[in-house]
Amino acid sequence: MLPGKRATRVGDLILREIADVILRRVKDPRVRGATLTGINLSNDMKHARVYYSTIGGEEAIVEVQAGLDSAKGFIKRQIGFRMELKYIPDIVFMHDPSLEKGQRMEKLLQELKAD
Repeated sequence: MLPGKRATRVGDLILREIADVILRRVKDPRVRGATLTGINLSNDMKHARVYYSTIGGEEAIVEVQAGLDSAKGFIKRQIGFRMELKYIPDIVFMHDPSLEKGQRMEKLLQELKAD
């Protein structure tokens, strides 16, 4: 089901706050390589999937995922302090492979262009 307008707007605000918390408050060096790419907030606003990308191989993805999972409780508390929401959504961080897919497509197009 597609998210409603309110869920989309609140999701965008939550994503901005999460990005700010990660940038300014989270001290774990493992999360420094993460770039938040999107959020999917359920219509009841109790569950949020936050998508991130990172530069590097599989080791970097695993490391960033571990750092984000470790900081999840802190991030959720900070969202609660910063935003007036009835419910603070349960946050799940998920790797977004679209950056890698885009790079592969670009490489294939360059190879075709060279031929």
